[in-house]
Amino acid sequence: MARPLAIVKRVFVAAVLAAALLYLGDALSVRIRGIHPHPNDPFESLTAPRILAIPENNGKISYERDIQQPNQAITCVHSLFPHSGFSPCWYTKKQLQQPVPMNLFLPAPSLLHVAFLFTHTIR
Repeated sequence: MARPLAIVKRVFVAAVLAAALLYLGDALSVRIRGIHPHPNDPFESLTAPRILAIPENNGKISYERDIQQPNQAITCVHSLFPHSGFSPCWYTKKQLQQPVPMNLFLPAPSLLHVAFLFTHTIR
């Protein structure tokens, strides 16, 4: 009877090999389709409006279209994994639907301001 540790090692090696073969097959598919490209295959450029999620004082979130950059265009690849520096289209399409969170930061107090507050509050 095989030891449990040997079984775990074999399963782990098999899983790593299967993942590597899947990635290599995906990369080969992208390269072959890149040799004779068709429109939007293997790379596609997606365009969507850029929506900002702006937090308000009452805890609610206001959604507005970005005035400075109203549209965003992202190039993606039709594959399971990222290739050539581009994210897969199935992942990019989900990200385009998400609004851009805006964080409002207050400026940090300067050293003079801190020293002023420190000297005037201790008496």
